[in-house]
Formats: sequence, structure tokens, C-alpha cells
Amino acid sequence: MPLRTAVLALAAPLLTAAGIAQAADATCRGTVYLTLDTGNMRHAEAIANILAKHRVKATFFVAQEKTLRGDMALDPTWADFWKARVAEGHAFGSHTWRHGSFRKDEAGGKVRYHLMDGSQTTLDAAQICAELKAPDTRFAELTGRKLDALWRAPGGRTTPNTLKAAEACGYRHVHWAPAGFLGDELPSDVYPNEALLKRALANIRDGDILMAHLGIWSRKDPFAPMLDPLIAGLKDRGFCFATIPNQ
Repeated sequence: MPLRTAVLALAAPLLTAAGIAQAADATCRGTVYLTLDTGNMRHAEAIANILAKHRVKATFFVAQEKTLRGDMALDPTWADFWKARVAEGHAFGSHTWRHGSFRKDEAGGKVRYHLMDGSQTTLDAAQICAELKAPDTRFAELTGRKLDALWRAPGGRTTPNTLKAAEACGYRHVHWAPAGFLGDELPSDVYPNEALLKRALANIRDGDILMAHLGIWSRKDPFAPMLDPLIAGLKDRGFCFATIPNQ
């Protein structure tokens, strides 16, 4: 079955659906790749239970984000959670340390970086690399396992300078397929869960990378419980789930 490109095509080093399809199970009608960004971690345990229920492995992209508990997602208080996910065989990539937004290329290979508190700064290639490596270092301290050589920009926003710097320090960017945007960060009064679920089940295709969060501040009716029927429905369609390969 033909695969659709599900990763940003801004530069040759980026992963493509065709490239990761080599890891697909030949007995499946197709393979999809569930990815989960940290967010506020509100539904982290519930989502982990859903994954375990369906025996699905996901790829987690981790950042030092504030959680609903008042701590940060890569604080030692979350070590047991991450150790358990490592033991389950999931994959892990960097989501940057400060969860900022790479907005605009500037001279000398630099990039304008917007932070969560509304401030801005400019990063050179070494500083971009440090933003990606800091979660890697902390994750290894918490779990004994380094991250895979993968990263995802918050909001999926990248620039040519950012991608070049990330590749130079060993990280390849992973975006998501249009149909794989599950919409868990959209307002629930406009995009109710049942509508998002129906859309995903109808539109997701072989090779698609799916994206959701372990918790979102703004959405009143959380989408996280819908991962249960979503996974079940995609399996009913003959899809298998795989992690993004670390190569």
C-alpha cells in the first residue's frame, strides 16, 4: 500500500514515512505512528494505561514544561513515570528544554526564539543544540536511557537555520501528517471529542504520524480519553502501531 509523506519536507535529513515504513509489520494493512508531546502531563498516567491496554508503543517528545501538579515534566518527581515508560519499550525524543517557538532566521545562522513567558531571544547553532540536548541529558539522569536521535519543535514550527543546527548536533525533526493532527489543543466547544474522533478514524492513512499531548491547559473537555476508541478503531481498520525508528 502506498505511503504518504508524514514528516516535514524542508530538508533532506528529515524522516519520511517512506523511510520509516521499513519497520512496518508485513502482516498489517498499514502502520501508523502515535507521538505524544509532554504538555501539562494532566493525563499522562491515563494515556499510559490506554497504551498498555492496547499494547501500543508510542514516541514521546519531552520538554521541561510546567505540569498540573506545579512541578515540571522532567523534574525528579516524574522519574518513576518516565522509568515505567522506558521499561514498556516506548521511544523518546527531544521537544526542546524551554518549549519555545523557533520563529525567524537571522544573520549568521541564528534564530529568533519566542519563550513561553512572552520574552524573546536569539539563539546561535550551539545554543539551539543545547536546547535539544538538555532534555536528553535530564532524561538520562532520570531513567538511565538517552533520548533517541529525534526531536519535535513546539507547535511544529521550524526554520532552515534551526533544522541545520539540529541535524549538525545529531537530531532529526519529526512533524505529523495533516490527518494525524488529533486536535487535542483545539477548543472543545468548537471541536468536540466525537467530531475529532470521527474525523481521525475517517482520514488517517498508512504511514501517518499522529500527534497528541499528555495534557493541554486550554481545552475544557480533554481529548485524552478518546485515544482509547481511536486506537481500537484504527486497529479494526487493520492498522498496526510502531515507534519512530532511531535511525
